[in-house]
Parts: sequence; C-alpha cells; structure tokens
Amino acid sequence: MRKMTALLIGLTTCLAGCANDAHKRSDGTPAAGPHDRTGLVTMRGKPLTLVGPAIKAGDAAPAFQAVANDMSAYAFDPMAGKVYIVAAVPSLDTAVCSAETKRFNEEAGKLGADVTVITVSRDLPFAQKRWCGAEGIKNVQTVSDFRDRDFGRKYGVDIKETGLLARAVFVVGKDGKVAYAQIVPDITQEPDYAPAINAAKAAAGKS
Repeated sequence: MRKMTALLIGLTTCLAGCANDAHKRSDGTPAAGPHDRTGLVTMRGKPLTLVGPAIKAGDAAPAFQAVANDMSAYAFDPMAGKVYIVAAVPSLDTAVCSAETKRFNEEAGKLGADVTVITVSRDLPFAQKRWCGAEGIKNVQTVSDFRDRDFGRKYGVDIKETGLLARAVFVVGKDGKVAYAQIVPDITQEPDYAPAINAAKAAAGKS
C-alpha cells in the first residue's frame, strides 16, 4: 500500500509539473490564461491566481466528477433535490483545513439529514480516508479532485501556482442553484462559517 501511494503521489506530481511547465513564461512564472482571475486570493499575503469561472449566488451549480475515499467514482448532482455545503480546502493534512473540516463535521451533526456537507481537496483518496478515520469524521463526506480536477476548474478555485484548491464554501439549494458562495481571501485562514450555515438552513427551510 505504501509503495502504491508513493507511486501515485509521484505520478500526480509529474503530471502537474508537466502541465505547469507548458504554461510558463520564459522566466518560469505562470503565463496568463483566458480564465485567470487575480486579486481574490493570497497565501500569507502572496497573490495567487484562480483558474475558472467566478461562481456566485444565483448561478446554476455545476455538476462535477471526483473520487471517493474507496477510489470509486463520485458524481455530484446539483439537481438531486438536496441542500449541500461544498467546502474546498487545499489539504486535510494542514492545521487550518483540519480545523475547518472538524467544524463542519460538528455543524453537520446539528443540521440533520436535510443538509449534506462535502469537503473537496486534492489529497489522494487514501490520505482522506486515513485522516477521516484518525479524526473521527462521520458527518462530512470527503472526495478527491486529484484525478479529474473537474471541481476546481468548474468552480473556479483551481490555484494556478500550486495546483491545489483555494479555500472556498458553496451552498447549493434544492433547486440546483448556488445559494451562497464564499472565496476565503487568504487560504491560511478559516472561512466565515455563520453565513454559510445560515444559507444552508434557509435553503433547507430551517431558518
């Protein structure tokens, strides 16, 4: 298992590196693309570039493909008639992402079955499963965007410089539309939980 995990990490790193090299200027910095968005996110004050559309409240929530913890395919269906809190994080193995996911796990237990909380990162599914088991996460479903990178691109939270996801929270209502969207200004900070939770309650008719 360790050899397989190491192989997958190496392959993912290689593919990401090759993709990044193809879109760099001669000085090694990322070249600007038609879907680049700047001035929205930093990491400890350092500006980062987001790739993809700006998803806002009222937009139709994009469907996306990801990988579940057991390596099975996961398909997000915004038209399933459910309320979702979809949280994007850079990596569960970091302190801020860990604290955030634990908080949403706690809140999910209070929100009940009407609201499903999903955390998306580009950690390998093996790492997500290990982390959830170690931290006792029962109320949040974690899925990986490492293979398809479908979520990051469709929700506009793909960080060009690192290949990770920006920290963001989206609430999707039963009508399949985005009820709330928050891009956290600095990825080293936790999101503002109250507006997202209140939006989910409102979408579920609990406010």
